[in-house]
Amino acid sequence: MGKTYGPDAAENVRLTARVEGMVQAVGFRYWTRRKADELALTGTVRNDADGTVAVVVEGPQPLVLDFRNWLRSGHPPGRVDNVEESVTPATGEFKEFWIVD
Repeated sequence: MGKTYGPDAAENVRLTARVEGMVQAVGFRYWTRRKADELALTGTVRNDADGTVAVVVEGPQPLVLDFRNWLRSGHPPGRVDNVEESVTPATGEFKEFWIVD
């Protein structure tokens, strides 16, 4: 998984997540964008053909970890059964957060 990041690190990181469950046709992508905007994170969210949702967010590590905790919290719409994820150094490729159609 690469470098390990401490809880107080101020580095920008990238969270890449595959969200499984009832996460399509329930507003999940829109709430995900709203949460990312609230935390001033950049990246994308999209529905995948297999019924999962793919999320990539970048920003300061503490905020990305807040976002990750939100994904797993039961607060997003629908039902999240599993989140496969990895945290790596941010690439800086995103300027905002958007929904990919």
